[in-house]
Amino acid sequence: MEIITSIIDFILHIDKHLSEIISNYQVWTYLILFIIIFAETGLVVTPFLPGDSLLFAAGALIGAGDTGLNIYLLAVLLFIAAVLGDLVNYEIGKHYGIKVFNGKIKFLKKEYLTRTQDFFAKHGGKTIIYARFVPIVRTFAPFVAGVGEMTYKRFASFNVIGGFIWVVLFLFLGYFFGNLEFIQKNFSLVILAIIIISVLPALVEVVRGGKKKEA
Repeated sequence: MEIITSIIDFILHIDKHLSEIISNYQVWTYLILFIIIFAETGLVVTPFLPGDSLLFAAGALIGAGDTGLNIYLLAVLLFIAAVLGDLVNYEIGKHYGIKVFNGKIKFLKKEYLTRTQDFFAKHGGKTIIYARFVPIVRTFAPFVAGVGEMTYKRFASFNVIGGFIWVVLFLFLGYFFGNLEFIQKNFSLVILAIIIISVLPALVEVVRGGKKKEA
């Protein structure tokens, strides 16, 4: 429970925590953010790591001009991290499939896999792009693509397009708008709004799925 509380606190106050990371580690912040984005998209055991909010907060802090970080260099590095993350996840799904969902790892809930499979059934290969903007689904979509034996060439094209749009959109939204007075005063609420908006499509799918079963 303490771990969950810490994660929630980190995400809701990600601007303050990220500012501390930048202050303490300076240029190594590039590597830290690279690892977080790679792990959030590439490892099925870490779907709880921040993605959208981290990109937005990083852009906002760089936009303030006192971090010493370069927004364009960070964009390139995080794009690579996002693409490599999905690729690793795809390979894990391809070689290990649903065997990893044996209940031994508590973070790997079968419902997450089922939800992502339903998302795939509705949107097809474009799920790899759409999933970039939906927490949890973002982590499991490339895994399911591997399980479903989507061809590597087809997966790669969706992976690159989705990774580019996702990273550039949230990073530069933060860069250009993160320092507006309203956002600065209500940063935690903005982060919460980003999370809710991101999760909303998945919730809609769950509700629709429930209604269909009832029918």
